[in-house]
Amino acid sequence: MKSTQTLFLITLFIGMLAINDMYAQYGYGSPYGSRGMYGRGRSYVPQAGPVDNQKEETPPTAEELVDEQMPSITEAIGLDPFEQAVVRTSLVQSVQQRIELQILELEPLKMKEEIEKIKRRQDAELKAGLPEDKYEAFMELQENHFKAKKKKKKKKKKKNRD
Repeated sequence: MKSTQTLFLITLFIGMLAINDMYAQYGYGSPYGSRGMYGRGRSYVPQAGPVDNQKEETPPTAEELVDEQMPSITEAIGLDPFEQAVVRTSLVQSVQQRIELQILELEPLKMKEEIEKIKRRQDAELKAGLPEDKYEAFMELQENHFKAKKKKKKKKKKKNRD
């Protein structure tokens, strides 16, 4: 009886070892190598998606905003390189200050007050750096939200020959 119990325990022990090896070999009991919850194919490191899809949209900087508008401003007013530099510098400073105000999220009345200060400073800088006619043209362009006037094409009337 004692030898039967010993034989049973040894068989049970070997069986336990064999089952453990089979799990390691075949992926937790599946003889076809299924990659179960913790199988061989499972990585413990989280997978990062494609880098392009995770790229966060960053708001444009003041320089980017001004650089986008400068060609139309230059064309509409006819600025030379020095005048372009004056306008660009003044606009970049003003736009940067407005962006900072938006970040601060001030009270509406205080925000309006600060924007008026920025506008007055910008107008003074532009008036000092531009000739009078170009300053007036810039102010008119600014009132139209930097949309250049479209030149109207004259249509020629065709004479009907009978």
